[in-house]
Amino acid sequence: MDEKDREILRVLESDSRIGAGDLGTMLGLSPSEVQTRIIALEKSGILRKYTAIIDWKRAGDEGVVALVELKVSPEREYGYDRVADRIARFPEVKSLRLVTGTYDFQVIVTGRTMQEIAEFVSGQIASLENIKETVTHIVMKTYKEHGCELQRSEGVERLPYSF
Repeated sequence: MDEKDREILRVLESDSRIGAGDLGTMLGLSPSEVQTRIIALEKSGILRKYTAIIDWKRAGDEGVVALVELKVSPEREYGYDRVADRIARFPEVKSLRLVTGTYDFQVIVTGRTMQEIAEFVSGQIASLENIKETVTHIVMKTYKEHGCELQRSEGVERLPYSF
């Protein structure tokens, strides 16, 4: 992997629908060279998935998103990896990260209702053997998702005040 591959990845990360011709023009490569590089990046597992960012609120099908923090007992010889493998298998889990700080994992979970999220966290996640503690935060509003602004306050300006 060289700097051109990294440039391809940066452009695809911001717009995965860009064509090989346009990408080649931007980077000084032929369309076939761009396509060859993209195929190699896919085969190596560096380029994992192409996806769409959907504003579900505008689509009329919001659902609920929650950030769940987990304290976990790591397993001897495996650390956090096997616990993470079990959690990642749930379709409700959209993102799972090992993090520093008070909690060990940050999990993004989706569901149709807050009750569905609560049942999933208490019934599926909290009941796993190595989970010591959970904290669930319901997302009230999403302003930006994967670099894409979803909500912008146009023309709304807060007025300064003093006492």
